[in-house]
Amino acid sequence: MQLFDTHAHIGLIHEDQMEQLLIIQLAKRKSVTHIVSICNSLHDFEQVYENLKTATGVYHAVGVSPSEVANPGLNWEQKLQSFSRLERVVAIGEIGLDYYRNFGDKNSQVELFIRQLDIARSLQLPVIIHNREAGRDILDILKTRLGEKGGIFHCYSEDWLFAMEALELPMYFSFAGNITYKNVRHLHETIANLPLDRILIESESPFMVPSNYKGKRNKPAYLVETAQAIADIKRLSLEETAEALYQNSLRAFHLPENA
Repeated sequence: MQLFDTHAHIGLIHEDQMEQLLIIQLAKRKSVTHIVSICNSLHDFEQVYENLKTATGVYHAVGVSPSEVANPGLNWEQKLQSFSRLERVVAIGEIGLDYYRNFGDKNSQVELFIRQLDIARSLQLPVIIHNREAGRDILDILKTRLGEKGGIFHCYSEDWLFAMEALELPMYFSFAGNITYKNVRHLHETIANLPLDRILIESESPFMVPSNYKGKRNKPAYLVETAQAIADIKRLSLEETAEALYQNSLRAFHLPENA
């Protein structure tokens, strides 16, 4: 069985390089063979990328999240384009809109989001979307700005009605450890209705810990709990589900079979 963690903040679990590499080794012992490392800002990306250069099965996304809208950095667009061309960088992200927290005004967030969508389209890279209480605006923007490489709704939180509309786009729907809890019925309904070939899973570590590890900091090694939840909802075996999710992940990031 192989599991693909499409979204892990390795740099937030530990800052130390050796601890980060140990986290990845532990994940592999738990069948997590591939991980996409996520940084919310360009300020953090360089160090995390350097720390993980020797780690096999680790890929990277680079982008400026809504939390950094007030300080994306000097020459951030040039840096983003440069970082995006590095080896094993497979996506622009996470990018998007967050109307829940006070991350500057909405217009500034939208401008930052659209510019990065344009960069992703020009570089032929998929995008990883952060959405918090901004679903309508995100969907409307994606309908006109999303590139042909598509992208991923990271830590999907909307309902099935939203998903039905979003299925018209070349987007995947990624679910995290919160689906292991009983009080997210709208997500369980969405998973039950979504085509299996559009579903991904992620640890979102160190956040969104599965229910069996409640009270702990999340790790990619816990990803099997999320895969099992998908399998239970879909009434499939864990092995069949894991294989489908793994293949979906390769397609979402446009990676070859032997990645």
